[in-house]
Amino acid sequence: MTLHIFLDWLNSQPFAVAIAESDWLFPTIETAHVFALTMVVGSIAMVDLRLLRVAGRDLAVSQLTNSVLPWTWGSFLLALITGVLLFASKAPQYVTYFPFVAKMALLVLAGANMLLFHFITYRSVRDWDTSSDPPIMAKIAGGSSLLLWCGIVVCGRWIGFV
Repeated sequence: MTLHIFLDWLNSQPFAVAIAESDWLFPTIETAHVFALTMVVGSIAMVDLRLLRVAGRDLAVSQLTNSVLPWTWGSFLLALITGVLLFASKAPQYVTYFPFVAKMALLVLAGANMLLFHFITYRSVRDWDTSSDPPIMAKIAGGSSLLLWCGIVVCGRWIGFV
């Protein structure tokens, strides 16, 4: 099955047609998507700002991540579900929009950044957990994460204007 055939199939599903044709479904789902994304970005920013020594210096990094990550993952799941629903309503068009493609690319990069941080840098968190000065790799991960998520938000808003 080619991508074009899959996108047309997805776009023709009853739920996608209902979202596209309804006056209230798309905006309602979009509102939930924006709320979920706000929670994702906000919770990630708290950790990133701690890694960059901008905020929360009196908190252990592990304590902060243990408190915040359940909210991050729950919100991300809601953002993913609502994002798929929104995408399905105009799938063939969205894949041709530069802001959508850029947002997806930035999401992949943010995911890779998170994986590198958690599987490499965070493995030694015991050594620097309560330090007010995390290692340079933690700072790079935090700064990269903030930039990537700002880009994701900008591209997400941009999608609505094309």
